[in-house]
Amino acid sequence: MAAKKDLSPAARDLLKLVRQHYLKSRDFNGLHIRPNRIGQEVIDAAVELAEAGLVQVVGHEHYMNIHIRPWPSRRTVAAQIEELHELTEDDYGVALYPMTKAMKGVKLPKKYDDAPFSRAMARGRSTLELAFFSADVLEGYRNDARFRFGMGDFGINFGLSDEAYDDDQPDKDHVGMMHLGFAYDMSQYNPEEPDSPIIRRVAAFYGDLKELTPEHQQRWASFQVDTEGVDPHPVWYGTQMGRFPDGIGPFARLTQELGNINYLFENVWGAKLFKTHEPPDGFGWILRADQREWDHFIHSFDKLLSDNIDGKALDKAGVPKKNAAGQPLGTLVRLEMFMTMNRVEADRAKWALAPLREVRAARQKPAHALRSNVTDRTFVRKQKRLMHDVDEVLINIRQWLATHPENLSWKEPWPDAKNYPM
Repeated sequence: MAAKKDLSPAARDLLKLVRQHYLKSRDFNGLHIRPNRIGQEVIDAAVELAEAGLVQVVGHEHYMNIHIRPWPSRRTVAAQIEELHELTEDDYGVALYPMTKAMKGVKLPKKYDDAPFSRAMARGRSTLELAFFSADVLEGYRNDARFRFGMGDFGINFGLSDEAYDDDQPDKDHVGMMHLGFAYDMSQYNPEEPDSPIIRRVAAFYGDLKELTPEHQQRWASFQVDTEGVDPHPVWYGTQMGRFPDGIGPFARLTQELGNINYLFENVWGAKLFKTHEPPDGFGWILRADQREWDHFIHSFDKLLSDNIDGKALDKAGVPKKNAAGQPLGTLVRLEMFMTMNRVEADRAKWALAPLREVRAARQKPAHALRSNVTDRTFVRKQKRLMHDVDEVLINIRQWLATHPENLSWKEPWPDAKNYPM
């Protein structure tokens, strides 16, 4: 490839314009080349720059909005040059973006000195290029009441709340809404080895990261990890690219099945089995693989399961409150009795409720023992397995309740949804 010093004068002038426009524009936009406003000399200069690896040509064949560069070109240089040659007077045109090679050694504005992701964009990173971070980068936002923080199965949304904006917060904390995804490093995972870890990461687009204040950009940079072996969750990434999701994750499945069971139970016995099917605040994937995070998750999980069973609903279903010795029965024991009273084999009922009992037992451990806040890299894997087991139980209970004569007309919502285990 040609060096900058080997360029023709026209190519040098065009490269200067491309770089100036890129740095002065608000969102690192490309220089718009419209065929009806330029001569052949500009087209030839653009071809020369593309051949030299100094500019990327973004046209509608590449991305629907040519005014942002989504990613490093997925087209060959030959394809980009062909698009330049095929431009006609009626075409909207293309945009030229400086490549990293073109920005090497270029003096950048001082505003980028303390803003690492803005500086990376200025040096040639693309808007939809991904950076990855350790998941604990999110803890500060989750634990700060000024920020709205919402976690889903596949990603996270957070930003400074409207109330905090109105409360005269420091400019450095004026963080707009961020749309982030989970990503996973499976390079050390072996399904045959129970101690092999699944490492959860956070994925963010450079185009979003550059919108953070310099102070927050520096914070995020301190949590950044290498991209090798890390992949964004396919559902989150697909939605960011404009595709509808093809399935749901374990937390969405959990709340959906709790709601399904409530409907089916109430349709027969006139009361909802679970007091709520909405998860507690902060319930979701653990952000740090340590004992404190795990204990908090287990505590919230049990509140949504055993603690959430409504004894009055079991009363309506005719389930005894006490055993033969007159001792009060717990909700899980009563739920098991409800199942056996309705033609479920005793060993099958016991098997079905084993994961719920596992959650209850795990919750009781912190209450009766001093726990050191140890780090355990298998917690992510343990959480995945436990969510799967509990969801499987709830699906089986729902399928069983749906066979009741009063429920035969009930239809499962989204029966073809793919189940994503994490």
